[in-house]
Order: sequence, then structure tokens, then C-alpha cells
Amino acid sequence: MSAELKKLKFPIGQHEKPEVITPALMLEYISKISAFPAKLKKEVIHLTDEQLDTPYRPGGWTIRQVVHHCADSHMNALTRFKLALTEDNPTIKPYHEELWAELVDSKNLDINPSLTLLEGLHQRWATLLNNLSASDLERSFIHPAHGNKVFLNENTSIYAWHGEHHLAHITELKKTKNWN
Repeated sequence: MSAELKKLKFPIGQHEKPEVITPALMLEYISKISAFPAKLKKEVIHLTDEQLDTPYRPGGWTIRQVVHHCADSHMNALTRFKLALTEDNPTIKPYHEELWAELVDSKNLDINPSLTLLEGLHQRWATLLNNLSASDLERSFIHPAHGNKVFLNENTSIYAWHGEHHLAHITELKKTKNWN
């Protein structure tokens, strides 16, 4: 992958797993998760359909697909958290995000339903996260595609990054296209 394509694909860099997830880092992650819906809405709510249907990079998803993907992905994430909190190291069901992004709702639906979904979902998720103990955050699930345990504290860091990652896809495209 060329350096230019890598920068378009990972505008804030790839997720880096911290060696130690401190309480201060957890608060930072929860803050990012909590703030994500409002930040996303601010960036996309005034875009035209033509702008929403613009890919953020050659061969990439459109902004519309990115918004719907965030709703899909974060719904799955919250479900995985709840499974890990209520079952003993469950094996989760992965999904083919690239195929979900090609479904009619992701390609054609107005973004408002996903923005609304994200607001409620993140409010619930942040409430849950803010009330977990250190031992709760050490609970885990198995992701069959990777075959390893994913701990909830680590998954919180991944989703704090995930929101910022997709937000940067949108903001970088807006800068490139000079969309205000």
C-alpha cells in the first residue's frame, strides 16, 4: 500500500494497543465514545446528498456508508460488551462489515436514523462504561476471526479510536474538497 493510500485509509494511524490501560486512559476513551455522536453529527448534518455519496478515498466507502457503518459497528460493539459482562468469555458472532456497507440501507438511506441511533447507543454505552469496575473491564470475549480473548478495557480503546478514525475520514475529505 502506498504511503498516500495508507494516509487516506488511516488518517490518524492504526490503532495501537496500549501496554497498560490506566484509569486515566479509560476516562479518556469513555469521553471519546461519549462525544462521538455529536462530533459526527456536526460534520455531516449539513452535507448534501452529493457530498454524502462521495467516497473518502479511491475505492473507499462514501460518507453515507461511513455513518451507517459506525451505527452498525457500534451496535455490535455494545452487544459484545453486554455478552462479556453477562456470560463467561463468550464467543461473539463476527459480521462482514464490507458486505453490510453494500446493503441498500447503508448505500441509500438518509443518515438521520443512524445519527439518532448513535446518540442513544453511545449514551447507554458511556453510562455502562462509567459504571464498570476494574474487574468488569478485565472480562473478555473471544473473537473467532482472531481466536484470542478481547478484554473490555482493550475494546474500549479500540472503539475510542474507531470513532476518531472514521471522523477523520470525513473531516479530511471535507478539507480536501473545501467543504465548510
